[in-house]
Amino acid sequence: MRLLPALFVSLCSASVLAAGAPSVTPQEKTAEQAITADLLRAHVRFLASDLLEGRGPGTRGDALAQEYIATQLEGLGLKPGAEDGSYFQRFDLMGIHSRPGTMTFQAKAGRVELQPREDFIAVSGVQAPEAKLDASELVFVGYGIVALEYQWDDFKGADLKGKTLVILNNDPEDDPRLFGGKARLWYGRWDYKYEQAAKTGAAGAIIIHTTPSAGYPWQVVRTSWTGEQFELPAGDAPRLQVKAWTTEDATKQVMKLAGQDLDALRAAAQKRDFRPVPLGVKVSLGLTNEVRRRPTANVLGLLPGSDPTLAKEVVLYSAHHDHLGKKDDGKPGEDVIYNGALDNAAGVASMLSVARAFTALPTPPRRSILFAAVAAEEYGLLGSAYLAAHPPMPPGRIAANINVDGGNVLGRTRDITVIGLGKSSLDTFVTAMAKTQGRTVKADQLSDRGFFYRSDQFNFARQGIPAAYFGSGMDFIGRPEGWGKEQRGQWEAKHYHQPSDEVRPEWDLSGAVEDTRLFFLVGAQVAKAPAMPVWNKGDEFEAARLKSLEALKAPPAK
Repeated sequence: MRLLPALFVSLCSASVLAAGAPSVTPQEKTAEQAITADLLRAHVRFLASDLLEGRGPGTRGDALAQEYIATQLEGLGLKPGAEDGSYFQRFDLMGIHSRPGTMTFQAKAGRVELQPREDFIAVSGVQAPEAKLDASELVFVGYGIVALEYQWDDFKGADLKGKTLVILNNDPEDDPRLFGGKARLWYGRWDYKYEQAAKTGAAGAIIIHTTPSAGYPWQVVRTSWTGEQFELPAGDAPRLQVKAWTTEDATKQVMKLAGQDLDALRAAAQKRDFRPVPLGVKVSLGLTNEVRRRPTANVLGLLPGSDPTLAKEVVLYSAHHDHLGKKDDGKPGEDVIYNGALDNAAGVASMLSVARAFTALPTPPRRSILFAAVAAEEYGLLGSAYLAAHPPMPPGRIAANINVDGGNVLGRTRDITVIGLGKSSLDTFVTAMAKTQGRTVKADQLSDRGFFYRSDQFNFARQGIPAAYFGSGMDFIGRPEGWGKEQRGQWEAKHYHQPSDEVRPEWDLSGAVEDTRLFFLVGAQVAKAPAMPVWNKGDEFEAARLKSLEALKAPPAK
C-alpha cells in the first residue's frame, strides 16, 4: 500500500514535533531582512549582462561568473569550500560541436530525407572527430524503459546491437498505478532514455518530440541541442554514436515509409506486453565534430557551524551559474546572447542572498552551510554530477540539499511550490516556515514535466541526500485565478532558453524576496535540528541514503 504525500507529511511532522517543532528565532527574523529586492536585482543584473555573453561553459563569461560569485562569498566571510583550499572545484568538460548532414531513411517502399533543425536535431554520442549511423536498422522500442519495480521492460531481450532505436518521450501515463500516472519520473527523461539505449549496444537513439511529452516546444530543443554541447570526459560506460530528436511530423513520415502508424505504435507501447518493433527501415547520418577540452568550475563557499559535533554536517545550497552562451547562427542585428536572467542568474542571486542572511546571524548555525554555484547544468546537470561524485565531505554528512533554479519576478504569492513534496521529512521544515509567512505549500503544480529529475538536486538525491527544489507559487495576490499558470506558460513558450530571457524593468521582486527568505529559514531550521532529515520509507532514494550513512561507520581505507 502506497501512502499519500499528505499522510507522509503528517507522519514526518509527528516525528519532528516530538524533537521540537521548527520555529523562527528573533535573530533569524532579523537576519532575513538582509535579503532585499535591490540585492537580488543587482546580482541578476551583473550575471545576466551582455558582458558575460550568456555564461556558456568554458567561456570567458563562465569564468567571469565564477569569479564574481567567489568574490561575493569571500566578501561575506565564507571560507573556501573546495578541497584544494580555494573557492573553485575545477574540472574539465569535453566540448563537442556537431555538424550533421541530411538524415536519410531507406526502405523497400522508398526514401525519406529529414533536414537538420527543421525536422531533426542530432549530436554526437562519442568524443571523436566523426560519428555516424551507416544503414543502421531502425527499431521502435516504445518508451525505452526498464523498471523492475513496475515489472516493465520495453526491450524484452531483443538484440539491438548496432541498431537505431526510436523512442517515445515521457513515460506511460494511462495507468495511474504505473510511473506516477501523469507525473513524470526519471524514466521519462531524455538522459535516462539515451543511457538505456547505450546499454543495449545500440548505435543511435531518436526521441520523438511533442510539446506535451517534452513540456516545451521544438524551439527549445533546437536552441538547447545545437551549437557546442558539453559532457564530462568519457569513462568506460557504453556510448551511442548518435543522440537525436525528431519532430512528430517528421517521425510520421518515417513510420509511413515503414508501413506503420505512429498513433497505433504509441497505443501499443502503453502496455507491459509491448515488444520492440523492427521497422524495415535503415537510417544513415554523418556528423563531423569539433572536439575540445574546456575548463570550468563549481564555486564553493563554506560557513562553518558553531556546534563542535554537528559542524561536521552541512546543509547544501545549490544553484547553477551557467547558461547557453551565444547563438552560432545569428543573423546581422539579431540578439544572439542567451542572457539567462531567470535561468539561472536569479537562482544564483537568491543563493548569494541566503548566504548574506546567514552571515548576518550573530552566531553561525550549529551545522555548517555549504553554498555551491554549480557549472554546466544546462548540458545535463554536469557540475552537480561532478560535485556529487567528488563532494568535499562524505554524502552521509550532507544533511540536505536546497536547490534554487529560477525565480519569481511577478509579485507575491499565497503559495510556494515544492518539487519533491512527499518524499522526505524536509516537508516539515518547509511547511512550518511557509506558515510563518502565511503561505501554503503545494506539490509540483506541473508534475507532468518531471522537474525533480531536471535540475541539480537530482544528482544529490541519487547520492542519498534529502533534497528540495522550490518552484514559484502560482496563486498571485491581486491576480485572478489561473493567472500565474497562464504567465508561466507564456514565459515557457516565448522566453525559455531564448535570448529574450533578460532583466526587465517591470519585474516585481517582492515575491522573490519572500521566497528567498523562505529558503533561508528552511535551511536555518535544518541546520539547528537535533537530527538530519530522512527520506520517507520506501522512497526511491532511501537506499542510497542508508548506504551513505553506513559508509560513515566503515574504518578508513589504508
